[in-house]
Amino acid sequence: MSQKKPNECLAWPRQSSDLNLIEMLWHDLEQAVHAWKHSNVAELKQSCKEERAQVPPQQCKRLIASYHKRLIAVVAAQGGTTSY
Repeated sequence: MSQKKPNECLAWPRQSSDLNLIEMLWHDLEQAVHAWKHSNVAELKQSCKEERAQVPPQQCKRLIASYHKRLIAVVAAQGGTTSY
Protein backbone atom coordinates (compact mmCIF):
# COMPACT_ATOMS: atom_id res chain seq x y z
CA MET A 1 0.00 0.00 0.00
CA SER A 2 1.41 3.38 -1.00
CA GLN A 3 1.67 6.27 1.41
CA LYS A 4 0.06 9.62 0.58
CA LYS A 5 2.62 12.37 0.12
CA PRO A 6 2.06 15.45 2.35
CA ASN A 7 1.35 17.84 -0.57
CA GLU A 8 -0.71 15.39 -2.61
CA CYS A 9 -4.44 16.10 -2.97
CA LEU A 10 -7.01 13.37 -2.98
CA ALA A 11 -9.38 13.18 -5.93
CA TRP A 12 -12.82 14.44 -4.97
CA PRO A 13 -15.94 13.60 -6.96
CA ARG A 14 -17.71 16.45 -8.70
CA GLN A 15 -21.15 17.49 -7.57
CA SER A 16 -23.88 16.58 -10.03
CA SER A 17 -27.52 17.60 -9.82
CA ASP A 18 -28.24 14.51 -11.95
CA LEU A 19 -27.57 12.40 -8.85
CA ASN A 20 -29.69 14.46 -6.47
CA LEU A 21 -33.15 12.95 -6.72
CA ILE A 22 -34.68 15.54 -4.40
CA GLU A 23 -33.48 18.29 -6.76
CA MET A 24 -35.14 16.46 -9.66
CA LEU A 25 -38.41 16.29 -7.72
CA TRP A 26 -38.15 19.97 -6.71
CA HIS A 27 -37.66 20.86 -10.37
CA ASP A 28 -40.88 19.07 -11.32
CA LEU A 29 -42.76 20.77 -8.48
CA GLU A 30 -41.37 24.16 -9.46
CA GLN A 31 -42.59 23.69 -13.03
CA ALA A 32 -46.08 22.74 -11.82
CA VAL A 33 -46.29 25.70 -9.40
CA HIS A 34 -45.12 28.18 -12.06
CA ALA A 35 -48.02 27.09 -14.27
CA TRP A 36 -50.38 28.71 -11.76
CA LYS A 37 -51.16 32.42 -12.01
CA HIS A 38 -50.45 33.81 -8.53
CA SER A 39 -51.57 37.25 -7.45
CA ASN A 40 -50.29 37.05 -3.87
CA VAL A 41 -48.15 35.03 -1.49
CA ALA A 42 -51.12 33.16 -0.02
CA GLU A 43 -51.98 31.79 -3.49
CA LEU A 44 -48.36 30.79 -4.03
CA LYS A 45 -48.30 28.91 -0.73
CA GLN A 46 -51.58 27.21 -1.57
CA SER A 47 -50.38 26.12 -5.02
CA CYS A 48 -47.19 24.69 -3.46
CA LYS A 49 -49.24 22.64 -1.01
CA GLU A 50 -51.65 21.41 -3.67
CA GLU A 51 -48.96 20.46 -6.17
CA ARG A 52 -46.94 18.66 -3.49
CA ALA A 53 -50.04 16.67 -2.48
CA GLN A 54 -50.51 15.59 -6.10
CA VAL A 55 -47.05 14.05 -6.56
CA PRO A 56 -47.77 10.41 -7.32
CA PRO A 57 -45.67 7.77 -5.52
CA GLN A 58 -44.81 6.36 -8.96
CA GLN A 59 -42.90 9.55 -9.76
CA CYS A 60 -40.64 9.01 -6.75
CA LYS A 61 -40.23 5.33 -7.60
CA ARG A 62 -39.32 6.24 -11.19
CA LEU A 63 -36.63 8.64 -9.99
CA ILE A 64 -35.18 5.99 -7.68
CA ALA A 65 -35.29 3.34 -10.42
CA SER A 66 -33.39 5.64 -12.81
CA TYR A 67 -30.57 6.32 -10.32
CA HIS A 68 -28.29 3.54 -11.57
CA LYS A 69 -28.53 4.85 -15.16
CA ARG A 70 -27.90 8.39 -13.93
CA LEU A 71 -24.82 7.28 -12.00
CA ILE A 72 -23.40 5.52 -15.06
CA ALA A 73 -24.07 8.62 -17.21
CA VAL A 74 -22.37 10.95 -14.73
CA VAL A 75 -19.32 8.68 -14.46
CA ALA A 76 -19.15 8.40 -18.27
CA ALA A 77 -19.35 12.21 -18.56
CA GLN A 78 -16.66 12.52 -15.87
CA GLY A 79 -19.01 14.65 -13.80
CA GLY A 80 -20.03 16.80 -16.75
CA THR A 81 -23.37 17.36 -18.42
CA THR A 82 -25.64 14.38 -19.06
CA SER A 83 -28.99 13.96 -20.80
CA TYR A 84 -30.80 13.86 -17.45
